[in-house]
Formats: sequence, C-alpha cells, structure tokens
Amino acid sequence: MKNLLAYIHSLTTFSEQHWEHLQPALTVEYYGKGDYLLKAGQICDALFFISRGYCRAYYDKDGVDINTDFFFEDEIATNINSYGRREPSAFAIQACEDTEVVRFDREQLLAAAARDSQIETLGRLCLQRIAAKQEKHAALFKLMSAQERYAYLEEHYPEMLQRVSLSQLSSFLGIARETLSRIRARRSS
Repeated sequence: MKNLLAYIHSLTTFSEQHWEHLQPALTVEYYGKGDYLLKAGQICDALFFISRGYCRAYYDKDGVDINTDFFFEDEIATNINSYGRREPSAFAIQACEDTEVVRFDREQLLAAAARDSQIETLGRLCLQRIAAKQEKHAALFKLMSAQERYAYLEEHYPEMLQRVSLSQLSSFLGIARETLSRIRARRSS
C-alpha cells in the first residue's frame, strides 16, 4: 500500500484521516499470468492500482487480440466508460505477469467520496490522469508513423519494450510483427 499512498500524494494532499476513510474501498488482490481483472462483457466495478506486474487491455476482433493499452506498476487500469456508465466492457483487461493490485471498489469508493470531499477529489484526479494517458495514446496513432510511435515508446515507456512480447507490442502499434522487427533492427544499427 506504500506505492498507492505515494501515488495518491503525487495527485493531491491526503491526510491520515482521509486514508482511513478510503480503507473500506480498498482490497489487495492477486492475479496469475493470464487471469482477467475484467472480461469483455462485464460491467467494470473497480479501479485497479497496479502494485506489481502489468496487464493489458485488448479487444477480440474476429478471434484476433488487438492490444490497446498496457498498465504497469503505479498506474491504474480500468474501463472508464463501463465504470462510469455501468455499461458492459467492450474490452478485457488481462494480467500479463503475476500481478498484485489494490482494487478500489466502485460502490464503496462512491460512498467514501460522499462522506469525504478529498476522496471525491482523488477519484476525479485519478480519472483525469487515465483520460490524459488515453489522449496521448490516441495522438500517437493520429500524428506519428509506426517508426515514430516506436521511438516514442523507446523514450517514454522503455519498460514496455522490455517486458511486452513482440506479438503484443506489434498489435499495440498497429503493425505486423515483421514490420516491428525491421523497425527494431534499423534503430539498433
């Protein structure tokens, strides 16, 4: 929980009292590699703070996985639309390594936020950070070539290049695995 508390303090001022009010909404959960934090079709009822490991968000399009995001330590994984609108999730979130998360239960979080305005502020700031990350990723695909997207990941998300398989990374970048191999070869020479 130390990492979570540091994450919270990076967003807002948070006293011991606020932390105590937040505790009922939090549970530590463990997922093995391949386990689902959220399945497509389920309604997302939590925010998942990644303490250890990483997970991916992906769509199944005609039996092919299309990776749209990766969540590493000290990030929050969720489906904002499903979480907020109570709609079934169009994508899945799956652990790619043995993963430990702190789960923020939606109903308990809303109840805590109703009693403590600082928790409401925290929730809003977490969702803003998630939305900002999604906006950055959307810009990658609208403004950059595949080679530029790879260079951006190299500079800003090196852990992604070290930990994510080539197949998943090529899917995320929207290119064939062979194209990714050529880009990597050019950049290393």
